[in-house]
Amino acid sequence: MPQKQTPLRPYFEKMPDIGKPLSDGEIRRSQENVELIKEQEEILAAEVERVRNAGIPAQKIHDRGGMTVYNRLDYLVDEGTWCPLHSLYNPTDNEEGCTGVVNGLGKIEGKWAVIIGFDNKVMAGAWIAGQAENILMVTDLAKRLNVPLVWLTNCSGVKLMEQEAVYAGRRSSGAPFYRHAELNRLGIPILNAIYGTNPAGGGYQGISPTILLAHDKANIAVGGAGIVGGMNPRGEVDVESALALVEASRGVRAKPPGRVETHFDQTAYFREVHEDEQGVLDGIKDYMRMQPAFDPAMFRVAEPAEPAYPAEDLNLILPAAQKRPYDAVQILARLTDASEFMEYRPDYGPEVFAGIAKIDGLPVAFIGNRQGVFPEYPDYADGNYPGVGGKHYRQGLIKQGEFVTLCGRDNLPIVWLQDTTGIDVGDAAEKAELLGLGQALIYSIEKSDLAMMCVVLRKGTAAAHYIMGGPQANKNNAFTLGTPLTEIYVMHGETAAAASYTRRLVKEQDAGNDLSPVVDKMNEMIQDYHDKSRPAYCAKLGFVDEIVALTGLRQYIQAFAGANYQNPNSITPVHQMLLPRTIRG
Repeated sequence: MPQKQTPLRPYFEKMPDIGKPLSDGEIRRSQENVELIKEQEEILAAEVERVRNAGIPAQKIHDRGGMTVYNRLDYLVDEGTWCPLHSLYNPTDNEEGCTGVVNGLGKIEGKWAVIIGFDNKVMAGAWIAGQAENILMVTDLAKRLNVPLVWLTNCSGVKLMEQEAVYAGRRSSGAPFYRHAELNRLGIPILNAIYGTNPAGGGYQGISPTILLAHDKANIAVGGAGIVGGMNPRGEVDVESALALVEASRGVRAKPPGRVETHFDQTAYFREVHEDEQGVLDGIKDYMRMQPAFDPAMFRVAEPAEPAYPAEDLNLILPAAQKRPYDAVQILARLTDASEFMEYRPDYGPEVFAGIAKIDGLPVAFIGNRQGVFPEYPDYADGNYPGVGGKHYRQGLIKQGEFVTLCGRDNLPIVWLQDTTGIDVGDAAEKAELLGLGQALIYSIEKSDLAMMCVVLRKGTAAAHYIMGGPQANKNNAFTLGTPLTEIYVMHGETAAAASYTRRLVKEQDAGNDLSPVVDKMNEMIQDYHDKSRPAYCAKLGFVDEIVALTGLRQYIQAFAGANYQNPNSITPVHQMLLPRTIRG
């Protein structure tokens, strides 16, 4: 009989245990925290439902015998694998209340894909403000994870009344076509299920993917009925020309350009044509089965295992009170397989943790902030002040740079767990080279060429938000998640108010004036910072790609890990990895 084992079994099969069960007292004292989180979750759920109901009622689509984009996703995506992204994204605050596309990460026929579809309830899937940037984030995700991009195309072209908000910019609605070309060049397939009428930009949206499958009522064309009827502009419209438009339109609408009989029978653009909507999606499933993908067993270092402690504990552990400390390892213990973690240099740079864990048996690196107070640290402070959790100091920055570099060498994807108030400031911090060390960490991240995901557990603040694999790490960051407790700002509102108005306060006091008007302005600024750092606001402006319940974080981490190992760009044989050996010493 052959003998088999997982690679580097002494290192990975049984890693150090982390975490502990919550006591009855801890559970009892945290019930208020649970209620506060629940309240935020309800607010966010209502916002998601509002976006889902944007446009015409779904019933109108159903009455026509059609499916909404949500129906199509439900039919296409493997049950229990859908991880939505950009649900609340609407950076221009347009009147539609959304960007008109629905997207996320999910499995189709057991293989991970990035999936995006036009919301056919919203102006028949028209190009609207904010949509192009949403699409570009999605194409970036497919590129970063090296997995197929699946489109559900149903695009009526530009919202002509607001063409200036959509059309001609550097990252406008034409840019995704170049991204599609880039993905094709890189060998990342784009599968396209085409529905409805897709003129102009919708036509290029239809033609630019790799594989085209169409519903028999679909069409793609350079121009639609209205465009064809108005191709000889004279600078104005009169009754005579209006009547000519009517007649031209009637003819084009009866037989719109780019029908199936053109693009299947003559040009042969369409690979398949199906009489019912589900048939097109079945075709997508067939093509997903053809995609290259490693069996996860190829890269597993242990059998998959659930965390030793329930995910529901996370609502008890992570305080809604932003300044209240907590044990970050207790968070990690609810996310990793078997609640195990192999930590890198635990006695150095105590304000951050870094190390290797397993997700579904696959090795994944984690980096995050510790909380609390660290007496007699940092050493460069000479005892003038203690280290505070959430901040970054000299040793912590060096440790993170080292760890990222080693992860890059071993090709380990990284999950960042942010809860940071920034990098230490002051003359002592400058003498300790923190400015350069922060940039050095950015260099290490860029140099690694690794896929990373970031979770902003509570605070994402100042330059520390950048250096911990935040969304600014465009080449590396696959996506960033927020939670119901997320706050993102350049600094806390009180700090910003102090920085903005302290000199004014001094001036007014020296002049013997009442300080109340300045104080009022300071409080207005504090409130404005608060309002513009809420989870829903962060999601709307794209500071995070999705707000996820704490209990749902592991599902996204599993999707990230699974997609990374599905068809990796480079492979480090496990037995040749340096990092676990470095940790052991």
